Amino acid sequence: MSETQLFDKISLLRLAFSGLADDELQEMAVLTQICTYPPGSVLCHEGAYEDTFYIVAEGNAAISKKISAEDGERILRIAGKGDLIGEMALIQNVPRSATVRTTTDCAMLEMDKGDFETMLRRSPSMAINIIRITLDRMRENDQTAIKDLQNTNKVLRQLDRNKLEFIQVAAHELRTPLTVLKGYANVLRSFPEIKENTALGEVMDGINKGADRMHEVVNTMLDVTRIDSETLKLRAAPVPIKRVIIDIAHDFSKAAAERRIEITLEQDAETPNVNGDPTLIQKALYHLIVNAIKYTPDGGKVILCSRPITMDHNMPGVEISVKDSGIGLDAEHHELVFEKFYQVGGVAIHSSGKTTFKGGGPGLGLAIVRGVARTHGGKAWVESSGHDEGNFPGSIFYLQLPVDPPNS
Repeated sequence: MSETQLFDKISLLRLAFSGLADDELQEMAVLTQICTYPPGSVLCHEGAYEDTFYIVAEGNAAISKKISAEDGERILRIAGKGDLIGEMALIQNVPRSATVRTTTDCAMLEMDKGDFETMLRRSPSMAINIIRITLDRMRENDQTAIKDLQNTNKVLRQLDRNKLEFIQVAAHELRTPLTVLKGYANVLRSFPEIKENTALGEVMDGINKGADRMHEVVNTMLDVTRIDSETLKLRAAPVPIKRVIIDIAHDFSKAAAERRIEITLEQDAETPNVNGDPTLIQKALYHLIVNAIKYTPDGGKVILCSRPITMDHNMPGVEISVKDSGIGLDAEHHELVFEKFYQVGGVAIHSSGKTTFKGGGPGLGLAIVRGVARTHGGKAWVESSGHDEGNFPGSIFYLQLPVDPPNS
């Protein structure tokens, strides 16, 4: 090795590691070698165990990471002269976390794993330098990730607004022809030919039932747009929670009986009335019970409970819970089920119907429940040990409302 080559190595090492003593630089220079690579050479393979530490002497290399099969690789940074490559995998004895590929003709100062570990043990200054460089990269990566998240959230908010606008327009466009359809259906029912023909009467009943179901879905779509609106104002009035639960349970008694589902009420005698929006609260309870019946198999149970509670800041409130003996819900779905249009499982395998087992729907009911909770200053969540269509662990959905909501 010539003195010029030794000097060049030491100059490069001094650029990479500030504050190292001359004897440390000399020792490192002896343990390294310079290798050259054409553009497109892969120095590090993501996921592979490799034994070489690099310092860029000349040229540039791209550090990239595979995001997903759909998104492919993403370039994290471009390494240039004096940059370290591959040190963390050697320190942690783990596979490479990224792929490194030369983008130009490159010269690399290389050290094998054994010599690299020897230098770390002998040179605290080198270890401190690597820690500093690593922390700087982590800080830079954090800032990049935060910026990406901000941009993603901005796009998601715009998509959510677009989705709500579509829901609103679609619901209004559907409501008018549905009203016309129901009107003509009622006119037809008055014809003597229909009244006297049992088969035609059953057809008209089916038309009316289908139109009513479609009308209900349209109203649910409109409810979501109203609840998501920041200008929504509560029309507060005393709401007798116990009475409302009894009435809604009674409304579902026929549908539950058809599937042999037992609906039980367990209401605390001290359950308070709530000063809230009666219509919104009724809708929230309605969707909670529909959801419980829908995901409970024939012969199951649904238990409706209410009790007084003390919420945050010593605020008096009421807790309503709906417990079912249904298929349950895995933990990763506990928050997602409250998102608009979210469906657990494949939509194609869902049967139709409001209260049929695993019946289909627009996926808006639980979004309305959480929207009503937040509008009143309360909260809604679900607890379940997991999804199991053999043992039926069930779920418990909770709705907490303050007695006097902040906006009332």
